[in-house]
Amino acid sequence: METLNLPTYEFRTTERDGKRMIYDPLRDRYVRLTPEEWVRQHFVQYLIQELDVPAGLVAIEAAFQYQDQPRRADAIVHDRHGDSLLLVECKAPRVSINQDAFDQCARYNIVLEAPYLVVTNGHIHYACAIDFEDRSYSFLDDLPPYNDLLGE
Repeated sequence: METLNLPTYEFRTTERDGKRMIYDPLRDRYVRLTPEEWVRQHFVQYLIQELDVPAGLVAIEAAFQYQDQPRRADAIVHDRHGDSLLLVECKAPRVSINQDAFDQCARYNIVLEAPYLVVTNGHIHYACAIDFEDRSYSFLDDLPPYNDLLGE
């Protein structure tokens, strides 16, 4: 897999039935190593190891309903009360981050109501803060550490 614009982390990989697998410590199982999964695993480790997000407050492939259809968020960081704090949408490295990616994240956030969003392909990362009162958003230069996201 290719090098990303994220710190390098150690991952356990294996091969099963001719398919590469990566161990996901949060789901406690091996999952198929796709380019998008490579980005997801790196970004989740970045959240945990660099931004001090408690691993127990990160949900990967979190299921929810949007317009009566099942959906899955790539990653959701929760606050200490279990509410959505940060929604992460991951794309494969070769997928450009375009308006469709932002629209998907925004649609999911209608349900999840996270005050922070990230869209990443592992090379380019966009983070924004949502102001639900003003119905606006602002892009962030950097995603702040977990306690700062909480306002602590």
